[in-house]
Amino acid sequence: MKTALIALAGIAVVAAAAPAEAKHYSNMSQCTQYHHGRCVQWKRLTRHQANAYRVGYVFGPSYGYTSYSALPQPLVSRYHLRDRDRYVYENGHIYVVNPQTYRVIRILNGA
Repeated sequence: MKTALIALAGIAVVAAAAPAEAKHYSNMSQCTQYHHGRCVQWKRLTRHQANAYRVGYVFGPSYGYTSYSALPQPLVSRYHLRDRDRYVYENGHIYVVNPQTYRVIRILNGA
């Protein structure tokens, strides 16, 4: 009985020392640094970050899209974006949306 109480006390100490919110990582990663147009550094995303919109997600015709002129010019030139597509610029990403189907066709790093 005494051993069980000591074991429970040890578990309580370990549980109290653990951080309140542990990060659970997904199997998705994101490029965080480019050199000459190529990714040279990657960051693993948490599950919360990875649950953003994915390729194939449908925004719909009434969604508040970001205008082409509101996108940062360095990103427009880096990714060769066109004014005929629709864009959603949030969560640190640029979502390229097909204007006919309203589906996400590309997800770009907006940082």
